[in-house]
Amino acid sequence: MSGTYHKPRKRFGQNFLHDEHVIHQIVAAIAPQPQQTLVEIGPGQGAITRLLIDACRELHLVEIDRDLVARLHSIFAQYDNLHIHNVDALRIDFCTLSSTQSLRLVGNLPYNISTPLLFHVMENIECIEDMHFMLQREVVERMAAMPGNKDYGRLSIMIQYYCQVEPILEVGPESFTPPPKVDSSVVRLTPHKIKPVKVDDFFSFSKLVAQAFTMRRKTLRNALKNLLSAEQIASCDVDPGDRPDVIDINAYARLANCYAKGSRV
Repeated sequence: MSGTYHKPRKRFGQNFLHDEHVIHQIVAAIAPQPQQTLVEIGPGQGAITRLLIDACRELHLVEIDRDLVARLHSIFAQYDNLHIHNVDALRIDFCTLSSTQSLRLVGNLPYNISTPLLFHVMENIECIEDMHFMLQREVVERMAAMPGNKDYGRLSIMIQYYCQVEPILEVGPESFTPPPKVDSSVVRLTPHKIKPVKVDDFFSFSKLVAQAFTMRRKTLRNALKNLLSAEQIASCDVDPGDRPDVIDINAYARLANCYAKGSRV
């Protein structure tokens, strides 16, 4: 690794992983294979990159910091299978990175943009085999939460619509430079081959779930009153008196399909 020091930049949410034990645990969980194409989001100073690059066919790095891009070019100059993209991960079309096979995504995602970045990645889900992301532990708990759990919400439903969620490793602040003020977790996301629910119109589904959780302490009758009447909610075999955080993804799909059809009771 280059001896030059890179000062972590707060605006990019930079916390560099340095714990060798954790690094090896993450790479072991990913288990990269020689025929695969991997994409690493936010490679930082290459702590994980150096273990991935020899283990896969192609490795794409997505890094917004120009100084880090120059550093990565210097460190890994001898590798022909490496492609470095100096772009914002929120703007890249991941599916353009490989036309021949599904991508495996890896990343220590910047915590300040983790939720919008997750939703952006889901827009590219058709070309993704799986994902292994380091995130704030609270975000992973929300992604994996089930109905009735205090962490259950919009993120839980939308991510679980796309993927199986599997938390695999907890990581303390001391494993990073600088140490973040939160605990972290590594999560494995595996896209469903068949979606867990049938949604007639995805926009309606997304809109209804978002609306429900803008007022998560209200009843569905009140939270969804601009979209569905209490009678319509009941016609979907959902109790209008329930709160948004106690009904499952199947119920949300039924409500969204009712909303999409514009049905009236």
